[in-house]
Amino acid sequence: MTSRVSIVTGGGRGIGRGIANRLRADGSQVVVFERDAEAIADLQRSGDTFTALRVDVSSESDVIAAMREVTERFGRLDVLVNNAGIADPHVPDLEQLSLEHWLRILNTNLTGMFLCTKHALPLLRRAKQAAIVNVASTRALQSEPHTEAYAASKGGIVALTHALALSLGPTVRVNVVSPGWIDTSGTPESLRPIDHQQHPVGRVGTPEDVAALVAYLAGDEAGFVTGQNFVIDGGMTRKMIYAE
Repeated sequence: MTSRVSIVTGGGRGIGRGIANRLRADGSQVVVFERDAEAIADLQRSGDTFTALRVDVSSESDVIAAMREVTERFGRLDVLVNNAGIADPHVPDLEQLSLEHWLRILNTNLTGMFLCTKHALPLLRRAKQAAIVNVASTRALQSEPHTEAYAASKGGIVALTHALALSLGPTVRVNVVSPGWIDTSGTPESLRPIDHQQHPVGRVGTPEDVAALVAYLAGDEAGFVTGQNFVIDGGMTRKMIYAE
């Protein structure tokens, strides 16, 4: 990754922060797009060498301005990680789910990904081996009650990914990762033994687990991989569960 430039959207906290840390450790210059001013301040206080830009990915004007700044500062872009999204999947019962709330989730989780990809393309096409890695969720494949907007947005990300892979190849590879239960609390000691035991691998996931997969997909060793959805969930979606 040495000398490469990577963008990580929603990179100020949680999985996004883990991805940003990993790409930086691998030698990439990392630009974080983040809507939360407090998360940006935390990035700046950390002393880590990130470029942090305040961006609402659902705003096309924000995205255009941020891509312009990346162009002016670096003149290149090799990797785009579309991670930004509203994380809470639960909404009111369908009858109480407002159109405003539905659109807020879709606009951030799915439309924001489209906007960042669209406006990153001029830079990505200049790179010799560019890659886009989108972050969806296992909720694209399975659901709990009252998660319609979130599930729809994550399912849309999976479909958008394979469509982009065909449209942008061979210049740009596009893949998606679908995390399951990833502990982003910062207090892993608060997890119960059963939380770990219900996973076939014996533990809840970490942002570093997801970051390792993203780093692989963003790198040259994944040069023959595009249009794929990689589920990273400790085996949970393969586990049959019966009511006792």
